[in-house]
Amino acid sequence: MAFKHIVRIADADLDGKKNVMFALTGVKGIGLRMAKSITNYLSIDAKAKLGELDDETIQKLKKFVEEEIESLPAWMLNRRKDPHTGENLHLVSKDIDFARMVDVERLIRMKAYRGIRHARGKKVRGQRTRTTGRKGRTVGVIRRKK
Repeated sequence: MAFKHIVRIADADLDGKKNVMFALTGVKGIGLRMAKSITNYLSIDAKAKLGELDDETIQKLKKFVEEEIESLPAWMLNRRKDPHTGENLHLVSKDIDFARMVDVERLIRMKAYRGIRHARGKKVRGQRTRTTGRKGRTVGVIRRKK
């Protein structure tokens, strides 16, 4: 069994020198809590190096992350009650970016306040805009050259 320096899971190259739990956080959509629960669910040693796992275990891990991750409890998933399907989903890698883009387009189409702010490139979540977030010309004191 050879050491694998790079393991590919869900379109992400993971470092084989890291512990399994910390290496899984390299996949977009999987944080520490989700990684810990994946290792517990599959009964994999979370402190083992990812590159030292045998091929069968890596395939089991890869299959679970890419296809079966919804079998975890619904409260752990990152997209519960999806507006389009109504199902509980857990999105990883580029699916997250695509879902965010579709959600923003939906807000823009329905002309919601948040959608209008997104479309104009302004801050969306109620931040201060009087002095920050400016693009282009700034307003303020202009110092006279001596």
